[in-house]
Amino acid sequence: MKIYTRTGDTGQTSLFGKDRISKGDPRVDAYGEVDELNAWLGYVRSFTVDPDIDAALLQIQRDLFAVGAQLADPAERLSDRHTKAFIAAADVTRLESLMDHLDTELPPLNFFILSGGSPPGAALHVARTVCRRAERQMVALAPAVDAVLLQYINRLSDLLFVLARAANHRAGLPETRW
Repeated sequence: MKIYTRTGDTGQTSLFGKDRISKGDPRVDAYGEVDELNAWLGYVRSFTVDPDIDAALLQIQRDLFAVGAQLADPAERLSDRHTKAFIAAADVTRLESLMDHLDTELPPLNFFILSGGSPPGAALHVARTVCRRAERQMVALAPAVDAVLLQYINRLSDLLFVLARAANHRAGLPETRW
């Protein structure tokens, strides 16, 4: 299979189900932001990170492929046989549980902090901002995306903040107050 297809040479791309749309379409922007977020998480994983953080990020990367698939399927043509291409309420709960677990090891946060710290911590802060941008793109889509996708991406940005704090805390680096 060749990587290039030449089907996008005129500025068009295919959604799931073969519908063709402009590469400038807001839906393409939305799943492009999700793709960028996924790449940032891969970048974070390229550092030596704690095994539990790495495992969480790997699962999130898989989840983000499902988010992208759902965004590329506005007509909801994905069938039940594509179960790995769906985000469910249980995925949102998993993110919340991980945040609750990580919060137990972190000092209480009573002030705003500046992004930075260790390389993985700083990159997680960048990923958090990309996640928020993806969320803004998703909120603006018509037809509206599944509410669970919005819950997932909103919770994910919170988790990325907590993961950044955890990575920096585990590296022994203090948080810089604003």
